[in-house]
Parts: sequence; structure tokens; C-alpha cells
Amino acid sequence: MVDVVADNRHQRHWQKTLSRVSSRIETVPHYRSSGRIVRATGMVLEAVGLKVALGSACRIELSGHGETQYAEAEVVGFSGDKLFLMPLAEISGLSPGARVLPLSDGDGGSARRFPIGDSLLGRVVDGNGRPLDDQGPLDDAPFAPLATPPLNPLSRAPIEAQIDVGIRAINALLSVGRGQRMGLFAGSGVGKSVLLGMMARYTQADVIVVGLIGERGREVQDFIDNILGEEGRRRAVVVAAPADTSPLQRLQGASYATRLAEGFRDAGRNVLLIMDSLTRYAMAQREIALAIGEPPATKGYPPSVFAKLPGLVERAGNARRGGGSITAFYTVLTEGDDQQDPIADSARAILDGHIVLSRTLAESGHYPAIDIEASISRAMTAIVADDQQRQAQQFKQLFSRFQRNRDLISVGAYSAGHDPQLDHAVQIYPHLEQFLQQRIDEQATADQSRQSLTALIGGGK
Repeated sequence: MVDVVADNRHQRHWQKTLSRVSSRIETVPHYRSSGRIVRATGMVLEAVGLKVALGSACRIELSGHGETQYAEAEVVGFSGDKLFLMPLAEISGLSPGARVLPLSDGDGGSARRFPIGDSLLGRVVDGNGRPLDDQGPLDDAPFAPLATPPLNPLSRAPIEAQIDVGIRAINALLSVGRGQRMGLFAGSGVGKSVLLGMMARYTQADVIVVGLIGERGREVQDFIDNILGEEGRRRAVVVAAPADTSPLQRLQGASYATRLAEGFRDAGRNVLLIMDSLTRYAMAQREIALAIGEPPATKGYPPSVFAKLPGLVERAGNARRGGGSITAFYTVLTEGDDQQDPIADSARAILDGHIVLSRTLAESGHYPAIDIEASISRAMTAIVADDQQRQAQQFKQLFSRFQRNRDLISVGAYSAGHDPQLDHAVQIYPHLEQFLQQRIDEQATADQSRQSLTALIGGGK
């Protein structure tokens, strides 16, 4: 009797297996189309004989010794019957007339899918979703495409709760709301990576997703080991697409990091997304656009760059009421500390606020080097009490009053008694400066930051 039951169970198992295989075979086309490479110039390959959608993935046959090898590429444009392909990595062994095979999911779209979900927590992956940390494959993770339908802006939950980032100056004077998207504007070497690492360790979030896009390879290891730390890494996913990867991989890495954050948000979690940097993402799109012949516009950036930026940034933010959230920090590199750089100017327009890091402050040993006068949080008025708003305004007024008269004070041309507000600013300025400074190993909670601000400004009228 036992053998009969076992045989029946075995038979049902194989019937289900055959049914699944049969349904998959039915979706496979009866023929396989292919094209061929007719031109290779720089990073772009031209192919004919195929009709696939923009953004679809293809495989290119490479000639070599032994078995046939393939390189993956993506359709980045077309002109007439020609497709413009860009490889995901540098390829060798490409010959004229090489075959191009589309990777189709049956609907004419790209079949490339990427691992998402909890199994990636604590892992470091590249822009293709492949592990970089030697901790084994991600075969058990669910896979999904990068593209997601946009959220209805009217269905998003409003930003109405403050998120604690552990930085005193930000918590008290530039309060960030859950689901807000902030820009971190800085030149090179002014401490933005250290500030991001402090946020990653101290921010009250369920999951952290870090996208290191276009940075130096050395900085990736340094950020993971020394800045993010063991505690931060346990609840984080790091997507690394360094500067030596193809522009397509850098572009894809930013989209993949955002897709990971969306997956956690859709599961009802509060996510901190750190993207370093938005400028490298724009530069990658510039390389691709110029390579396929798009005309340059502002400072060499083609128009498609400025269309891509809001498409990426708008994917962050709150989900529907009662759902999860993505609070995002995007670093923006200001070349030569030029705040009017076209990417910086465009980012300011699409983000919910910006934090500017000053080279002058960094060179004087003032860390974090936040220029409190040039920084603003657009959501602060909706998430903090009136008392804190008033105190933050008074703080900025006193700080600004001293800065405007710094030269007079330095040369001894200032004398007390003529301007009561300036007198108070001069008296309290050392405490204001001390309030803005914070050690890398020091955490300042939102409550502590408010109490410190009240103690400093509350009685200082």
C-alpha cells in the first residue's frame, strides 16, 4: 500500500513538472532571428537584420579558440534598419559580421532580470546583480526586471514625519522627512563620503541601499570597510559600478540600486537610499548619447541627460499611505565648486532640498563642512514644530550676521554697542560653530539635536 501511494505521488510530481515545461516550450518561437554586426566605432556597435525594442538586451557571438563565447549588449538607439548596440563590458574577439541574437521574453522585451529581496542584505553586487563579495551566488533570490510602472503622484503619502539621520546640524536646522529626496552638493575631497557613512550608520531605517556609481575602485572597498562599517553593512545592500566599468553598467547600476530600494519599499519597509553620485550617472548617459550621435547642448550634456535625471529621482519617495518609503540622498559633484554647474542646477530643481558642503570650511578643519547658509530642506516646515522652525531661523540669522561682518571683526574695525544683533552674534558665534561640528564617531539623535538648539537659541534673545 505504501509503495502505491509513493508511486502515485511520484507520478503527480512528474506530471506537474512536464506541464510546467510544456507551458514554457509553447511560448518559445518556432524560429530564432538573428542579425549581424556591420560596424564598430568606439563604444557603439551597429547591427542589421534585427527588429527589437529600444532597451532590449542582445548577445553577440565572439570568435575565439574552442567553444563560442558571447558578450551581452543593449540596444541604445537605431537609425533606419540599423540598431546601435552598446556592450555591457569591454569585449575582445569581435569580428565583422558577428551574429547578434536577441534575448527575448516572448513579448519582444528584454529578458534581463536582476536579483532583489532580503537575500541581498549584507551583500555587495555589481551593476548586473552579480556578487562581488565572494559570499556565494544569489540563485535563491527572486529576479525581476529593472523597469517599474511610475507611481501616481496623487496616491503617494505626504512627507509628514521626520527621519533621524544622526547628524546634529541636519536634524536641527535642515530636518529631513521620511520619503524626502535630498541632494548633497560637494566638490572633491570635502568629506561627503564620510558624511554619507555617518548617515548610513545612524539613520533610523529598516534597510539601506547604497549605489556607488562611477567612483574609484579603491573608494568602494574603503566605503564598505571603513565608512559603512560592519553594523551598517548588515542591513545594507551595496551596488558598485566603479569608474572603470562601461557607461551602460554605470547607468544600469543606478537603476538597479533604485529598483532594489523600490522592492523593499513595496514590502512596507522604510529605506534609506544613498546614491554616490548623481553626476557620474549623468556623465554615463552623456557618454552614451554622444556616442550614438546626439548633439551636445549645455556644457556638452545632450538633452537626454536632463530627461533621465527626473526619471531616476522620481522613483524614490513615499508609497501609498500605510506603505513603505524611500528617503534618498544623492551626491552631486560641483566641478571647481561651481554651484551653477548644469547638473547641479538641474538637480536642485528636481530634489526636495540640498545640503552644500564648503571647501573653505573643510580646509579650516570644520567637519562636517555643511554650509548652513547655502543649504535648505524644502519639507522642513511640514515636519517640525513652529518652535524649532523659529529657532533654526534665528540660528541662521545670527550665523549670517557674523559672516557678513567677519572681515570688519578680523581687522579690529568692529566695536560693540552700535548693533545689538551683531553684538549678540559675535558673543554667541563660537557656540554656533561648535553646534555645527560633529565627530565621525558621534551620534546626535533628533531629540538631542532639538534640545541643544533650544539651549543655544532659546535664551539668547
